[in-house]
Amino acid sequence: MDLRITHLYPDLMCIYGDRGNVLALAQRARWRGIEVEVRDHEAGDELDPDWADLYFFGGGQDQGQDVVSRDLQGPNGDALRRSLAAGAAVLSVCGGYQLLGREYIPAEGPAISGLGVLDVTTRAGAKRFVNNLLAEAPQGTLIGFENHSGRTYLGPAARPLATVLVGHGNNGEDRTEGAVQGKIVGTYCHGSVLPKNPWLAGLLLGWALE
Repeated sequence: MDLRITHLYPDLMCIYGDRGNVLALAQRARWRGIEVEVRDHEAGDELDPDWADLYFFGGGQDQGQDVVSRDLQGPNGDALRRSLAAGAAVLSVCGGYQLLGREYIPAEGPAISGLGVLDVTTRAGAKRFVNNLLAEAPQGTLIGFENHSGRTYLGPAARPLATVLVGHGNNGEDRTEGAVQGKIVGTYCHGSVLPKNPWLAGLLLGWALE
């Protein structure tokens, strides 16, 4: 058995130690005797929709997100949609989470289209949420660190990853944190989130190896 992981845009979308999520997934798989290969995908590279079992899409600064958003408007976005529709799993954090949604609505200017694989919409907020985050998921406790100004709202096709106990989560209003839709997970938890929450790593690995 083998596992193929693609780290999306690690040069532009990898802050607050988010690369640790890729390391955690690879190590947990190797502990189980699974051969692991990890590839980095950068803006401008051609994404192979048939290669990866599992993707990681981290958070980044606004300038980096703009570059990634433009890259996903072309063939690479179509390839990623096809890969996820065929059954690949993905963990997205913060900016990556927002870019997998339907759109991001800034305080000024036109809305920025997302990939549309998560039924969520994000609006710019006036206040930045910077907190430790504690939430309760059906599978266990979710802990991490949030640092975001976007306010994310779930549509009917997505369900919350967890319910906020401490912190703000998606928007600071409805106590939702993150989103799950099929094998797609979005969260605002940095940390890295997977070393702190091994149940989530196990869930993603299980999906990827199905």
